Amino acid sequence: MWTDMGTMGWGWGGGWGLIGAAHMLLWWVLIILGIAVLAKWLLSPGGRERGTGGGNALEILKERYARGEIGKDEFEQKKRDLGP
Repeated sequence: MWTDMGTMGWGWGGGWGLIGAAHMLLWWVLIILGIAVLAKWLLSPGGRERGTGGGNALEILKERYARGEIGKDEFEQKKRDLGP
């Protein structure tokens, strides 16, 4: 009677239990990791805009001018090129 405990659900099921437990653990890790990545993407500044190409072209142009990457003449030319 006491020797059948392993086959009646008291043990690990003859080896498949360890594989099943590892499989379940892997799925929980993947689910938690997926939720963490999704939360980081949604909560990061500009996270939802990243896939659509970023910010406004004029804003980027203004930032480049403010950082000194382009001069006044180039800024004005590109601003005209962008239109109203």
